[in-house]
Amino acid sequence: MASIKKRTRTARRKDARTGQVREVEVEYWRARYRDDGGKEHVRHFDRRVDAQKWLDEVTASLVAGTHVAPKTARMTVGEWCDTWLEGYATRRRSTVRQARVHVARIKAEFGGMRLSAVRPSHVKAWTARLRMEGKQGSDGTPGPLAASYVYACHARLAQIMSDAVHDGIIPRSPCSRRTSPGQGKQRPYVATTEQLWALYDVMPERLGAAVLLGALAGLRLAESCGLRVSDVDFMRGIVFPRMQYPAEELKTEISRTPIPVGQSLALQLSAYVKKWSAETLLTGADGGQLSPWALERAVRMARKKVEGLPAGFRYHDLRHYFASLLIAHGADVKTVQARLRHGSAKTTLDTYGHLWPDKDESTKAVIDAVVDSKFRDLADSVRTERGAP
Repeated sequence: MASIKKRTRTARRKDARTGQVREVEVEYWRARYRDDGGKEHVRHFDRRVDAQKWLDEVTASLVAGTHVAPKTARMTVGEWCDTWLEGYATRRRSTVRQARVHVARIKAEFGGMRLSAVRPSHVKAWTARLRMEGKQGSDGTPGPLAASYVYACHARLAQIMSDAVHDGIIPRSPCSRRTSPGQGKQRPYVATTEQLWALYDVMPERLGAAVLLGALAGLRLAESCGLRVSDVDFMRGIVFPRMQYPAEELKTEISRTPIPVGQSLALQLSAYVKKWSAETLLTGADGGQLSPWALERAVRMARKKVEGLPAGFRYHDLRHYFASLLIAHGADVKTVQARLRHGSAKTTLDTYGHLWPDKDESTKAVIDAVVDSKFRDLADSVRTERGAP
């Protein structure tokens, strides 16, 4: 329901000729309407035409389903981010911690802007600045932010804006595929088998099992540190990833897919359990659970002693070795996806598609076979005329 009514009010006016201030009756137009939730909204105008124009606009937005309450529309990005984080706090701590890092960058750029004022052009300019901004490297020189990190920041902003649309705070999100900076193609470093065993030999003895879990079972950093002895079936040679450091359950069902590792690897792992008995398979120097930071630090120290390993080699690169090993021995996409516990085959192909053997020769053979089936007799006669055997 919408209406416009003429009203009067008393106002103080200064006479331009005499300079005296007196009270006069002033006419104005009161426009009001009720939204879909039954809440009334009111604005006052000096002219009826302006009041009618405002009502026409809000009526159109109500019909189109893009209506936003005037008071709500004044909410800033920073205010909404704070509200959004309160609701997001029910997630696991590591997930919330990562979200807070992204939100800090979002608030630094858009915090004071009204949500409804953020445009796609603003988002594209922001992601472009992030790529150019860079971060401080270990040697003190700035380096560019990774494309994957900028993509993650954009995805977080898109998530926040999408929830604002769902809450009816803005009519549409400024984020879309057009504003996305692109995730970038990952080209992981794949160590050779010689480099793998060289790394194994220079790692602290009690951390040798970590190299085996990363390179031959494909466990991620936090998964290796969270792996309990009870999660390994030493008799059948199967690893059951269930936990990540320190003792949090893995988030998805696919992440908990059992990994067959074979009897030989299981035997080696059992030797570590026998020598350093603890609840978790990997232990630190104090005999307690090994932390991801301690393991990554050990890999950084050890990689310096292995010829050919790049300065950026991480524990996660052992997982890339595991993928390359499976591909080199003929595993198909679905098998590699299952062993790496990827949510989709697309993730596997995007990361490791370049490792599968080139099929050019087999393609040529198929085409030759089809052509020869039609033109074999003609080809034979041509060769005969030319004196070919």
